[in-house]
Amino acid sequence: MSIPTISAVIGSGSMGPGIAALLARYGSQVRLNDISEEALARAEQVCAGATKALDALDVPVVPGGSVTFELDQATALDGASLIIEAIPERIDLKKTVLQQIEAVVAEDAIIATNTSGIPISDMAVAMAHPERFIGMHWSNPPHLIPMIELIKGDRTTDEVQDTLIEIVEAFGYEAVVEKEKAGFIENRVLYAVLRECLALLEEGVATQRDLDTCVKWGVGYKLAVIGPMRLVDMAGLDIYEAVASYLNSDLSNETGVSELVTRLTKDKKLGMKTGQGLYEYNNGEVAEKRADIVQGLITVRKALSAIKPV
Repeated sequence: MSIPTISAVIGSGSMGPGIAALLARYGSQVRLNDISEEALARAEQVCAGATKALDALDVPVVPGGSVTFELDQATALDGASLIIEAIPERIDLKKTVLQQIEAVVAEDAIIATNTSGIPISDMAVAMAHPERFIGMHWSNPPHLIPMIELIKGDRTTDEVQDTLIEIVEAFGYEAVVEKEKAGFIENRVLYAVLRECLALLEEGVATQRDLDTCVKWGVGYKLAVIGPMRLVDMAGLDIYEAVASYLNSDLSNETGVSELVTRLTKDKKLGMKTGQGLYEYNNGEVAEKRADIVQGLITVRKALSAIKPV
């Protein structure tokens, strides 16, 4: 299965431009759609940055690929055989846009959603053809993280899933096939880690920086190579059972949101976007940190790609 000749990405927020840049890199004519010229102007800049990152990764260029930036949704959808919806995480808005998409595209076009956790079946209830609708959750930044979660709804066909697996593998990514579960695998695991880290921060067990260092080198470094299930085997199930028998009951079981996060959000301290969150950022530091993160992801991906999978 080759990359679709024409594809459409609906929504140019944090994920859309990177998705578009990657698909174009592999030869697809991508139409990126949003509702304002300002949003598309920002998307064009982000897309250019994503292309530079792909250059740094030495990702091959397949002839014929391009990205155009479209205000008119119908123009963006014309002729597309793969449509990726990447609009904000509001189920009412997604349902409306999905109906708009269905009214325009061909009956055999695949419609995918980049939702980070809304159940696929819930979004599909108002669709005329839910059998060709599927979850396609990219990890941010999508042009750098070579893994995509594929989630069938209760009426998605196996054929649609199989086709999308082939497409994902055609641009060198790993397709993770999973059953429908709120949040999906990646976010469920990530939010479990974040919940524990925020609880430890609020208890005064460690600083933000020390928590980041411990997870980066003590957890992330190992898991990037081994994976959690293989790690349990490596350590020994008897060891895991012994430690879990006393540790699990002491882990955070907070079912709400961290009070610290709620307080900072109320004070409009939202992180890098406002210059202050769990860390404070001086003038120019946000751009510097973002650049360092991108370069770090490029370096780590190159290193991981060079080793044999464990």
